Amino acid sequence: MATTNEEKKQYVKEYIRSLATIEECIEPYQEQKRELRTEFRENGWLNTDEIRAAVKAYRLYKQKYNIDEVVENFTIITGGNSNDS
Repeated sequence: MATTNEEKKQYVKEYIRSLATIEECIEPYQEQKRELRTEFRENGWLNTDEIRAAVKAYRLYKQKYNIDEVVENFTIITGGNSNDS
């Protein structure tokens, strides 16, 4: 833990520099995600709500939830047939 105000200021500067570097590296990927959403909406493949539901399902999957349960819940939410793939 920083003991003086000057040390704390130095750590804040260091943190901000590191954060800025990370965010700069991430930005191209954020732009790709925006472009991907736009492409799927413009082509009529998925609407905004369907994209949101897919993202939520993906995040649940990443958290090690059972993918079959995720798909089943997605199907219930979207009103689709559970036999559709």
